[in-house]
Amino acid sequence: QILSRSFKRFDTMKPSPFLPSALTLFLAANSVGAFTTTTPQKWHSLLTTTTTKAAVTTTRAATSLASATAASTDEETEAAGVPPATSEASTNTEDAEIPTNLPSDCGMDYVPLATMLATGQLAEADQFTRDALITISGAKEKGREFVYFTDVKNIPAKDLATIERLWNKFSGGKFGYSVQKKKWKQSKGDFETFCRKIGWTTKDGEVERKKRWFGASEFIYDVKKAPEGHLPLTSALRGTSLIKNLLEHPVWENDDWKNEPEN
Repeated sequence: QILSRSFKRFDTMKPSPFLPSALTLFLAANSVGAFTTTTPQKWHSLLTTTTTKAAVTTTRAATSLASATAASTDEETEAAGVPPATSEASTNTEDAEIPTNLPSDCGMDYVPLATMLATGQLAEADQFTRDALITISGAKEKGREFVYFTDVKNIPAKDLATIERLWNKFSGGKFGYSVQKKKWKQSKGDFETFCRKIGWTTKDGEVERKKRWFGASEFIYDVKKAPEGHLPLTSALRGTSLIKNLLEHPVWENDDWKNEPEN
């Protein structure tokens, strides 16, 4: 009877990726798709570009193709708790420069990420970033589709720096892990305060809660409207250790990550 009442109560709850309750953690631990639904390789096939100019019309066509490809997994996406597959492309990026010299110690291709960010497709860029972390942390090689906090130490500084420069560049310094690290320090390591500062919380009347990305995401994929540090998202379904370790990665110990690679 106790279990029955507990499950009935859970069924009425509004799920949040930032609520690591015992039942949520149990369900997450048994859901191998909890962190990703689209691989970087798939994004590469959809969004590879051979020019240094972003063509918004071409990118929008790629977005439509991505939406069609992902349609068969919509239910799985909602159940796994991931952001929307697509977002509105920006109309002010016709002449955005797409960098092509994007170093990686893992052979990772970051041109798709640069294209998404340059054309304002922040939901896609957000998902690509999480998928990339699965690959460059070695989690995918171990047969996992999610990153443990213990995997973070395996992420090459060169790759994390490349990812960060792209987020920083195309958000005007508003998004990225380095921005989140500043907010984390301002919050004195308190996760609840940190979430408020970067806009990961909302209110239902007088009740504050974490924003949802189950089904219709409540997060803001707009550089002008989102608070500083709002993106990229990191799920806390398995607890807050993952984001803490990402923000404590050695790459942030100095500002060398800002240095653009030599041509």
